[in-house]
Amino acid sequence: MMMESPSLAHMASQNMDPAAAGASAAAALKGNESENNMTKGSVSKRLQQELMTLMMSGDKGISAFPESDNLFKWVGTIDGAQGTVYEGLRYRLSFDFPAGYPYQAPRVRFVTPCFHPNVDDQGFICLDILKDKWSALYDVRSILLSIQSLLGEPNNESPLNTTAAEMWDNQDAFKTHLHATFQK
Repeated sequence: MMMESPSLAHMASQNMDPAAAGASAAAALKGNESENNMTKGSVSKRLQQELMTLMMSGDKGISAFPESDNLFKWVGTIDGAQGTVYEGLRYRLSFDFPAGYPYQAPRVRFVTPCFHPNVDDQGFICLDILKDKWSALYDVRSILLSIQSLLGEPNNESPLNTTAAEMWDNQDAFKTHLHATFQK
């Protein structure tokens, strides 16, 4: 009768110091942690640069700042553009930046209720640059300007709010409804 020899892997695992095995596992976890911290550091650096760019830009009617001391959550404001039904109205938005920013789009939504064909009742925005057309070249400033532009020029081909989309062609009725329901 012939006996099978134990596998080399099995023998190696028997000969490994359990403390050393635990240490190598801990080192692997620590490596992931430091990699995650490096990612967060580069995202933080990018967001700090974007904040400076936005502050120095002097763009009228848009602003954004980190919410308290969390650089990954911002509050933005947009003033309705002149010559649109949104003129004179100011909207607050929230920005949530993922760890993969700028290669992943931030999650942006209206905090102030916004009656608009491309904004749902939860404040989520249907805007291609926040979805499938996102690029790492976009920044907070370009997002704010795009949303400000979207207010006056909605995409009625893909509405999130069908009531607003149906009313859009009658600008007087739309403006009346908008101003009657606007909450500061």
